[in-house]
Amino acid sequence: MEYVTLNAEEQAIVQGIGNREALMVERIKAWSAINSGSTNRNGLDRQRNAIKEAFAILSGTLEDVALPDVSDIRSDGEEVVRTFAPTLVLRQRPDAPVQIVLTGHYDTVFAVDHEFQNWKMLDDDTINGPGTADMKGGLLVMLEALGALETSAHKDRLGYTALISPDEEIGSPASASLLAKYGAKADLGMTYEPALADGSLSGARKGSGNFALIIRGKAAHAGREHHLGRNALVAAADAVQALAALTNARPGLTVNPAKIEGGGPNNIVPELAIVRFNVRLALPEDAIWVESQFKNITKEIDNIDGITAKLTGTFTRPPKPMAPPNKRLFEMTRAAGAALGLDIVWRDTGGVCEGNNLWAAGCPNVDTLGVRGGSIHSAEEFAILSSLVERARLSAVLLLKFASGEFDAKSLKTLV
Repeated sequence: MEYVTLNAEEQAIVQGIGNREALMVERIKAWSAINSGSTNRNGLDRQRNAIKEAFAILSGTLEDVALPDVSDIRSDGEEVVRTFAPTLVLRQRPDAPVQIVLTGHYDTVFAVDHEFQNWKMLDDDTINGPGTADMKGGLLVMLEALGALETSAHKDRLGYTALISPDEEIGSPASASLLAKYGAKADLGMTYEPALADGSLSGARKGSGNFALIIRGKAAHAGREHHLGRNALVAAADAVQALAALTNARPGLTVNPAKIEGGGPNNIVPELAIVRFNVRLALPEDAIWVESQFKNITKEIDNIDGITAKLTGTFTRPPKPMAPPNKRLFEMTRAAGAALGLDIVWRDTGGVCEGNNLWAAGCPNVDTLGVRGGSIHSAEEFAILSSLVERARLSAVLLLKFASGEFDAKSLKTLV
């Protein structure tokens, strides 16, 4: 591992982050109490306004950017157009020689009627609350690191775009185009998903896709005219078995049938069923193979007498491998951590995030720079409060080293 040290200016900047710890803790509590589930537009607007107020301390252009509508499938099988809250975009020094894209999200997985709505302290250093780790705490880390950069004598060499989106927890269907746009322009990316509780970062990530199989049959009285009906739920059950059987057909491939919608009263043959499923894969080429299998399964169901089947969905995030540019960036991150006395390690994961989107745009990135925490997507979600300062310092060192040129950001894409 390479080693770097901090000069006097860098030491002062990094240490100064600790003076803002109380404000960071105050904000993570206040933000956690705002329900910003991906479908709660009122809550998303409240959270975005709170973020705008906090980020206003940074110079640059801060604006809401409207996102495109996206089609979805309702529980009745019909297509619906879905609208989204804006992405918050902060741009600073767009003509600087080094350009970084920083990404985060302000939505959570907890709906407005979910029981998990507020925070509580588990001990003096551990907070349990919605979004504390994933990733309102990460947004605070991003903010403080950028604030630290703005006090550097080298800041003019580094420009950045921060994208804070409202739809990451549902696969970034609307914000994907912005991630691709700014990822393609940047020398590297920094994303603020939570690190693991022990401080480990995510390394290689699988790719992901979300699909729905819409199956229609024919309703009939379950007693008098059962023979005239065509049971969509039975066909859906066959489809689920066929989909599940694809797991491990390729190394690292998993297919997860997650939900069957349809049916009704016991005395009616079900005329509609929707099978919603997710796929994870390790290799980009596996997407072509497994999608062909989905089409074959759809065709087999469609050939059942009186049954029709339609496949919808796509791959939203391709795999992010530990390719040479990403590996080099991790080495830089580890060196920055060592300068702070942190031992930064990483683990491969089946999870996906905006880092997958950035990599697809050709942007090397490190994507777990947020707080240390765990049990995300559950009512046990927690964050380590002392890691707010710790991880803000880590990102600050990276930004300072990229600005000074000690870390060569321009070299990363040459490794592709």
